[in-house]
Amino acid sequence: MVDYYSQPTPLNQLAVISAPEPSLLVVRPYDPASLEEIERAILKSDVGLTPSNDGRIIRLPIPRLTEERRGELAKMVRQRVEEGKVALRNIRRGALEDLREFEKEKLISEDDFYRAKDKLQELIDRYTEKMEEISARKQREIMES
Repeated sequence: MVDYYSQPTPLNQLAVISAPEPSLLVVRPYDPASLEEIERAILKSDVGLTPSNDGRIIRLPIPRLTEERRGELAKMVRQRVEEGKVALRNIRRGALEDLREFEKEKLISEDDFYRAKDKLQELIDRYTEKMEEISARKQREIMES
């Protein structure tokens, strides 16, 4: 948030933010008079970036990740994958309850129930495997960067 004419305003409403390079953000204010306020807000935000102002735009060089930060990001990836697995288990539980209900109401046969149950498990396994592959790829990418 930027204090723009004594009004807290989101940065993306005051400027165009672009990334011309992977390790650089450029903030181009719509109103050049707001440049100093934007710079002050970036410094105050405690995001760990040091703005460089040339009078028209603000450049924000993004420093390389430390080994500790890479570890934190990899841990976050693992945590998100675990949350995804929990969501898949909840979906499976709900679908199995629906299938049991259908069987109880004689909408499907017992054979259909077991076929659907097996098919459901195959789907859950396939998506769990995809999540693991994506997780491994992302963790490698984080640790290499």
